[in-house]
Amino acid sequence: MLRFRPLSTTPIRRTRKTAIIFPGQGSQHVGMGSDIYASFKAAKNVIDECDAAVGGGLRDLMFNGPSSDLTLTANAQPAILCHSIALLRVLQSEFGFDVSKSSFALGHSLGEYTALVATESISLSEAIKLVRLRGEAMQTSVTNKQTSMRALSINKGHLEDIEALMSKIAMIIPEGEIAEIANVNSRSQVVISGSSKGVDYACSVIQAKGFAGRALPLPVSAPFHCSMMNVAAEQMRPALEATKFKTPVIDVISNVTGKPYRPILFDQITKTVQWHRSIEYARDDFVDEWVAIGPSKVLSNLLKREFPVDKVRSISSAKDVEAYGQILQDGSKWEDSYGS
Repeated sequence: MLRFRPLSTTPIRRTRKTAIIFPGQGSQHVGMGSDIYASFKAAKNVIDECDAAVGGGLRDLMFNGPSSDLTLTANAQPAILCHSIALLRVLQSEFGFDVSKSSFALGHSLGEYTALVATESISLSEAIKLVRLRGEAMQTSVTNKQTSMRALSINKGHLEDIEALMSKIAMIIPEGEIAEIANVNSRSQVVISGSSKGVDYACSVIQAKGFAGRALPLPVSAPFHCSMMNVAAEQMRPALEATKFKTPVIDVISNVTGKPYRPILFDQITKTVQWHRSIEYARDDFVDEWVAIGPSKVLSNLLKREFPVDKVRSISSAKDVEAYGQILQDGSKWEDSYGS
């Protein structure tokens, strides 16, 4: 007589997977980094190194502003990268946070450079100089042109409809105007970039179709991630080609493809940021824990709205470091502790 062992009623627990994410432009604010600079030597070292790499002035601008100068693309980009890496270095030095134990790293737009520093693909000083050049190139490529970026709130189920409609809009938009999808941030948000009249036209057509609700203007100084950035991309080409990228310690997901990385930072300047598809790629590989490192909580809030059962940690200040550092060091504590 055959005997069968009863099935175990104890669930088999898989190893949880984590991704580290870094923000892009728009997350800067006056005072950024001043708290960790005063509290942690690792942060002070990073901020001082970044300040020296751009010839001085960055640290004072981050801490004291004015906001109008900090918001300029050439300043905001190195400031955000600097603050993000300073926070990461504190987590590493004070709490033993190990990037290599995460499954993926990814950054929104300029945050992709931060992800490459975090995964040891390029050095901090190299990255700071690249993003300062990137910001200057983006800023000057559209001088004396009326441009705009608007974030559209997508009505449920209409992301693909908007993407298809934008292809048609490109063929009927008034001559000389430009409107392209700059960011696909989630199934509920896209950003349209281009000339002011072109973006207004595209948003009005999308809204008239009932595919989206409000269109919120973004406080940026250039139309990022559209064909108006072609000049900026060409200005960046020599510097990018001269940079030697090492193999990252974990996979970095590309903004352009939404898949693990190969160096295509040139295309990233003009192409759509496929953030939603990047996040979906990680989730398809069973990532459900996220560590968002850098100024502001925009990316963590996007994740919480889109995937409310995922665990999210947002590290943007000394207070956050103190609150969550030990949790990140001891993964078992994630079970009882949700993001804020």
